[in-house]
Amino acid sequence: MQEICRTLQEFLTAHGIPDWLVVFIISLFPVLECRLGMFTAIVLLNMNPFVGFVISFLGNILPIPFILLLINKIFEWLKKIPGICKPIIWLEQHTLKKRDKIDKYGVWGLLIFVAIPLPGTGGWTGALLASLLGLDRKKSFGVICVGVFIAGLIISVLSLIIGEAVFG
Repeated sequence: MQEICRTLQEFLTAHGIPDWLVVFIISLFPVLECRLGMFTAIVLLNMNPFVGFVISFLGNILPIPFILLLINKIFEWLKKIPGICKPIIWLEQHTLKKRDKIDKYGVWGLLIFVAIPLPGTGGWTGALLASLLGLDRKKSFGVICVGVFIAGLIISVLSLIIGEAVFG
């Protein structure tokens, strides 16, 4: 993942995009999210951790309301397109395999799911899961924001440790 961040960061920087916008763009992407936005800000760009945190948090949160509001309708539409139907059904089924945590713990399960910075978790997947399960959008958005905040703090601390170990 470090190589992906470095490559993306170098590509964007080479095209004159300022560091803050590089972090914001990385944080917008599913899978990368604020986790790799923070890593890029602190370790690769040597950005102020607080500034990097705010930028990556905002970048990660920006798509969440759109996912919560629109993803079910977008999926319905995409399922009607030949060749795209199967990947959408796979994504839905793959995401719904994670529903046991939500069914068992409710909003706390969604919070933990989003807050633990592991592959396959995060704001995007949490919003997709909340939408597919028909959870309350406002409550889900708040819980996802808190989860992204916690994940950002965890990654910030880890990035500071890594940055110190690597760059002294």
